[in-house]
Amino acid sequence: MKNAKILIVDDEPSITKTVQYNLEKDGYQVIVADNGIDAIELARKEKPNLAILDVMLPQLDGYEVCRTLRAEMPIPIIMLTAKGEEIDKVVGLEIGADEYLTKPFSMRELQARIKALLRLVARYKTTRADEPDKIEIGDLIIDLNRHEVKIKGEILPLTLKEFELLKLLALNANKVLSREYLIEQVWGYDFAGEGRTVDVHVHWLREKIEKDPNTPIRIQTVRGVGYRFERRIGTIKEK
Repeated sequence: MKNAKILIVDDEPSITKTVQYNLEKDGYQVIVADNGIDAIELARKEKPNLAILDVMLPQLDGYEVCRTLRAEMPIPIIMLTAKGEEIDKVVGLEIGADEYLTKPFSMRELQARIKALLRLVARYKTTRADEPDKIEIGDLIIDLNRHEVKIKGEILPLTLKEFELLKLLALNANKVLSREYLIEQVWGYDFAGEGRTVDVHVHWLREKIEKDPNTPIRIQTVRGVGYRFERRIGTIKEK
């Protein structure tokens, strides 16, 4: 997705200049903010296709910026931080970040993740010829054309990754899908060692689609392997 507009938010000039230089070489438009408040205002004005957020920002931290952007615009968000603790990563994913990189990071890895996320956005906007229009399983309806998920008629606020993960699981209902396969298909590249990322996204999906997330019926864990979407009732509506 060349000519995509990317927002970089970091208060370290050495990082923003390096990232901006490399992304502009790749053909992206780049806009930069060095604090959280300016980042939100710039995003509202410029409507970027993707945001890269540092966690530790002046005035408003990256988590608050992420929450605001996620509520206002459906764009992929990559969070950057010098922290490496698991809890920080989980918090970032819980509030809607799509990716999480720990400083110092490889520019090549950042570029790969940007490309994968933008490919996912492009795929999200289209329905493949071999896919159904809707998947109906009990009171759960996944509308692949409108990119909406409803339970009992109520639209659920899913992130891009949550929608793609749910769609993949539902299209393969009753099949066990490994974490590695889910990572490859949803995240779009080798995400070695990041099985926890899948687990976090499944956790938040369960919070939204299960009657009792602690005793899930729809998304079953297959210990040591991955997950299976249980289709006890319902149909897939063909075109």
